[in-house]
Amino acid sequence: MSPDATGQPGFRPLQNRVDPFGEFHAVVARGAMMGNRGGRIHRDDRTLHPRRWTSKRWIVCVCEFKGRWREVWGRGYTELFFLDEPTALAAGHRPCFECRREAAKAFLAAFPDSAGFGADAIDDVLHRERLNNGQKRLWRSQLGALPDGAMIVWEGQAHAVRGGRLARWGFEGYGAPLALSSGIDVDVLTPPSTVAALATGYQPQWSPPGEATP
Repeated sequence: MSPDATGQPGFRPLQNRVDPFGEFHAVVARGAMMGNRGGRIHRDDRTLHPRRWTSKRWIVCVCEFKGRWREVWGRGYTELFFLDEPTALAAGHRPCFECRREAAKAFLAAFPDSAGFGADAIDDVLHRERLNNGQKRLWRSQLGALPDGAMIVWEGQAHAVRGGRLARWGFEGYGAPLALSSGIDVDVLTPPSTVAALATGYQPQWSPPGEATP
């Protein structure tokens, strides 16, 4: 990784930290997971193109794999960073079939109506579900019907469902648990098919314990 990806003091962070809404930010906190949206969406001066993806293949990866080293936002695809997997899933990404093969196979097995599916079919479904006229798609659900790992919007901010409660999302971690009535209707960030996979038993990789925002 390059210094811009590590969040070390004295370095200017790139605009490659992704929130649950799928928006890009330049913040110091890197997060625990990496990913991309199919190719290169940055310029040679390490600024973003107006477009935010090059293909339907939006994936979430590990930050280290087989000792490979990349210059972040050098040649090739545009590296993105997420607090954790629930964040990436909410933004519309899915597990990589190369560096996270077992997780990707588990996600595929839990994905609804996935008999005969491969990565391309999942990407087609998720691309329809994560966007609406090029913007982030939200959908409504009763809070009590959502599984752990799903993300919603509450009071204008992203919150994760975990253990029957909500935790406010932040680039550096999650806030204290918040209890709400399970019967309320909420706007959901995580695509419907991904929520179904979580409900079926897919276990996302959360940020390390102890990381929390004030």
